[in-house]
Amino acid sequence: MNSRQRRGVILLVLSALCALGAFAGVLSVIRDVNSKVGPEVAAYRLKDDVAPYRELSSDQFEKVSMPERWLSSTAVTDLAQIRGKIAVTRLEKGSLLQRDMIVDRPELEAGQQEIAIMIDAATGVAGKINPGSRVNIYATFKDETDNGKDQSKVIVENARVIDVGKLTALDPGQSSNDRRRTANEAVPITFALDTADAQRVAYAESFAEHVRLALVAGGTDATVAPGDRTYTLDEDK
Repeated sequence: MNSRQRRGVILLVLSALCALGAFAGVLSVIRDVNSKVGPEVAAYRLKDDVAPYRELSSDQFEKVSMPERWLSSTAVTDLAQIRGKIAVTRLEKGSLLQRDMIVDRPELEAGQQEIAIMIDAATGVAGKINPGSRVNIYATFKDETDNGKDQSKVIVENARVIDVGKLTALDPGQSSNDRRRTANEAVPITFALDTADAQRVAYAESFAEHVRLALVAGGTDATVAPGDRTYTLDEDK
C-alpha cells in the first residue's frame, strides 16, 4: 500500500468516526428533548367559535397531539367528556378544550317535561336568556267581541329554561298565529315544565297574539301576586 492509499484509508476512517460522533450527538439531543418534553397525549382544538350555552358535539373539534407536560390538568383528553355538556362561555376557534369551559346541560326534574316554542328574537330573548335562566312567560290576547278588553296574562311564572336554540328566519306564514306576522326572526326556547304549565304555554303559543319572556333575577322571589297576573289597559286610567 502506497502513501496515497494509506491517506485515503485514514480519511475514510476519520469520516466514519465523525459520522458516528454526529449520530451519537443527535441521539443525545433526542433523548434530552424526550426527557424534557415527555410522552404525547391527545387534546382537542376548536374548529370554529362556539356561542355560550350551546350543546357541544364531537364534530366541533379536531384532535391534536401534544406533550402531556404542556397540557393543563383541566384539558379534555377524551371527547366522551363533552357528552351532555354545554359551553359555559364563548369558546374561541383554535382554543384547546378545558373541563372548566363546559358544564352539564340542565336536566328535567321528576314530573317535568320539555316543551319548546318559538319566541320573537327582538322582543322575547334579546340575548340575555340562557339555559338555567328563570323567566315569567307573558301572553297577550286580543278580545274578539265588540265590548271585550284586550288582556295581558302571566301564563307561567318562574319557568326554567333548559335550552336556547339558534336564531331562525321565519317565513311569512310560518307563525302558528296569523296575527303574529311582524316577527321575521325567532329563537326556539325549551322549558322544563309540569303538565299544567306545558298546556298553558302550548295554548298561548297557539292562540295568543304575542308571547314574551321576562327574565327573573337570580335569587329573587318570582311569585306574581294574584292581582297582577292579568292586565287590561283601562286599569291605568
